[in-house]
Formats: sequence, structure tokens, C-alpha cells
Amino acid sequence: MYARPTVTRSLQQCLSGNRRLFASTAQHKQAPLPAAFEERVSQALDGMRTAGTFKTERVIATPQRAAIQVQGSSSNVLNFCANNYLGLADHPQVVERASEYLHKWGNGLSSVRFICGTQSIHKDLEDQISQFYGSGRDTILYASCFDANAGVFESLLTENDAIISDALNHASIIDGVRLCKAKRFRYANGDAQDLDRQLQKASEAGCPVKMVVTDGVFSMDGVVAPLRDICDVVEKHGAVLLVDDAHATGFVGETGRGTGEYWGVLDRVHLVNSTLGKALGGASGGYTVGNPLLVSLLRNTSRPYLFSNTLAPSVVGAAAAALDLVSNAETRTPLLQQLWANAELFRTRMTDAGFTLAGKDHAIIPVMLGDARVASQMADALLRRGIY
Repeated sequence: MYARPTVTRSLQQCLSGNRRLFASTAQHKQAPLPAAFEERVSQALDGMRTAGTFKTERVIATPQRAAIQVQGSSSNVLNFCANNYLGLADHPQVVERASEYLHKWGNGLSSVRFICGTQSIHKDLEDQISQFYGSGRDTILYASCFDANAGVFESLLTENDAIISDALNHASIIDGVRLCKAKRFRYANGDAQDLDRQLQKASEAGCPVKMVVTDGVFSMDGVVAPLRDICDVVEKHGAVLLVDDAHATGFVGETGRGTGEYWGVLDRVHLVNSTLGKALGGASGGYTVGNPLLVSLLRNTSRPYLFSNTLAPSVVGAAAAALDLVSNAETRTPLLQQLWANAELFRTRMTDAGFTLAGKDHAIIPVMLGDARVASQMADALLRRGIY
């Protein structure tokens, strides 16, 4: 370790005789790309446009909510595609707490956690998340759930160990696995029997630690992972189970504790990675919660945690307020009732209209059209009719 002095702006002014360090106002041109590289990128983008997969960002001119204003539309449109499951992104208590924390604790820390980036509110939120899941747990905050997935495998597993990953896991899990030197095994989506086979292969390869990782809910399909069956197989092989519950935290399960609660196996899951950026306020931030020993090792070795700025106070405040709303039965119950009533209504009406739908028991309800270009064209047509 080394000590890195921080030179403040006022000190810079003193050292430079109070002269501006960067006085030029000239306009600087962008450096040209090598011709071959520019051609390759252009062809890749053209291919996406031809296939109908090129992504164009629509600009929203209002807070995130059920009815939003989109630039280019003359009136509000119904929002069918955000992950704002409980409508907390602009909930008055969430916004008020974010503003309160912003004014009391500042805009940010300008530091990573272990140097000078930990305020009492960060420890309070970690404790709040731990208590939300139950006793005997600890929590570590990240800038996002993507970062949590990027940091967990490399920190906890060695080149002699094994990762056994569901075939349809989220891109962030895939990238996290790539950063780790552990042996890799993959089992068919939601298939506990194939998981059993892959764990047997890992044992035969002599892997001392075997970590199974699955999405709690597969976000492209709206399918809940069969965690009860997975837990049975994991325990049979003495493995460790990590669940990414980004599309479950706050609203899946009787009290919103996620897929572990949904299946009644919350006490059989070693680690949960999840987000503060969907149901819990819709801003940013992620976390790992679970076994305190593993969380302690992550706090000391997880690179996204060690080398990324701490969560902004306003985000911490918003997440704390969202957790308060979800933890209180009086506020949680109507939110959940509204969500599931909406999901049931949509699924019923769309089925009656002749559409093919995927998924089950979740608010993600894919409408299967069978062609990416058709899906893009339909999205444009729906927007013209007031549906985003």
C-alpha cells in the first residue's frame, strides 16, 4: 500500500502563483481512427441496422413513472418497459429522502470506501439490507449489481475451484466469470438434473470449492429459477450458491425478499447479489449480502469495490427510503397488489387477443414475435399509439 497525497484546488493555486493551469480555449479536433478499424466498426453498425438490432435511445422529458413524456410525442405515453416495478422511482418519500441526504451529506465522497469514502449512512444502509434478509448476514455496497457480479468470483475462487453457471445467466455474471481463473462449467437453463451432472464433473476434476450461480429471475424470459431444486443439488455436492436477484428484490416473495423467499429457501442461499436500481428506487447501486466471512473477504479483495467511488449520499438516502416502504406491510401490500394485478390483467388481455406470451409468475411478460426487426417495428408503432 502507499499513501497518495491529495492536492486541493486552493493548494494548486498557491503553487502556481494563482495562475490558471489550463488557460487555452482553443477547439481541438477529434483524433482520426485508423482506416481499417473505422471501416470495421462502420460495417458492424450497418449490420445491426440491417438486422433491426441497432439501439436508438428515446429521450424521456419527465421523471420515470407509469405515464411519461417522450421527446417527439405530443402527449404522455404509457410506460410498459421500465424496471420500476413498484413505482418508487419518483415516490415522494424516496425523492424527499434523497434530497435530505444530498443536503446533509453532500453530493459525493470523491473517494473509494476504504480510503475516506465511508460515511455512517453507508454502514447504516448495509445494516438495513442485512436485516432485510435476516439475521447472521453482512452486506457490501457496490456502484451497481454489475459491479457486484464483476467482483465476486475473482475474489472468492482460485484457479483450482469451479464455477457452475446457468446457461442463460445475465451478461454481468458472464463477464464476472471471465475475470476469474476458476474452472468453468455450464448447465442447461433451470435444469437441476444437468446441474447435478456438472457438479459431479467438477468434483471429478478435483475442484475443492464449487460455486453455483444463477439468476433468480431470467430477465429476458420472465422465468423464476427453480431454487428449491437447485438448493437440493447444491447441498448434495457441498457447493456454494450465489443468486443474482436483481429482477426480484423488493417485490418477489410474500414480503419482497426475492426468489429465496418465493421458494422458501432464503436460509439455504449463501450469497445474494442484487440492485438498488430497479424496484428499490430506480437509481443506481448494488450489493452482495450473505455469509459475513465471504463479505469480509470481498471488502478486502473485490476490485470493483476497492477501486470505485462510494455510492452518492442521495442514492443511499433513496434506497433507504425504498427499503422502508418495502419493509412496512402497510405500504408494501398495496404496492404489491397493484403490481400483480397489472401483470395478471396484461397477461390475460394479451392472451385473449391472440398473442404468444412467455414467462410465468413474474411482472416481466415477453411478447413473442419471432423476429427482431418485427419487434423493433412494432415498438415504433406502439409508441405512435401512446404505448412505450
